[in-house]
Amino acid sequence: MKKFVFITGGARSGKSAFALKLAGAFSSEGMVYVATAAPGDDEMKKRIAEHRAVRGPRWQTIEAPVNLTAVITGANTAGVIVIDCLTLWISNLMMNGRGDKDIISEAEAFFSACSANSASVVIVSNEVGLSIVPENALARRFRDVSGVVSQMAAKAASDAYICVAGIPLKLK
Repeated sequence: MKKFVFITGGARSGKSAFALKLAGAFSSEGMVYVATAAPGDDEMKKRIAEHRAVRGPRWQTIEAPVNLTAVITGANTAGVIVIDCLTLWISNLMMNGRGDKDIISEAEAFFSACSANSASVVIVSNEVGLSIVPENALARRFRDVSGVVSQMAAKAASDAYICVAGIPLKLK
């Protein structure tokens, strides 16, 4: 049975590990991991390598820092797709000069593609709205757009979770 799951939570809260565990329960074949991180420096390259090692060889990895909708549309033979993570995707779009309305429109197209794909889809995103109001305009813009996109994801998903201290809590 196809599932569409949204997982949010703070940094290092256990979101990715939970996403992989859940995805493995959905399908053991055609496992696709879509990474939105761009290896911009040595520390990020190390993090990406560590994530790849945890996933192991069963997972096909697709790096898609900005073109998520095209990747989902093209991955129509997958059994399960994990997208990790929406907030990095939003950041990448912003750094590429995309405006807020354009990002939200792209998110709508992306969530539609996720719903239309025959694979189960698990989306990971950082919860960035539980902290203080950022002091600069770019950080506030990022927080606001991320909040809107997270709401859209939770609405589109059949199931939604928040991870806190390694414990997934079902929201929907």
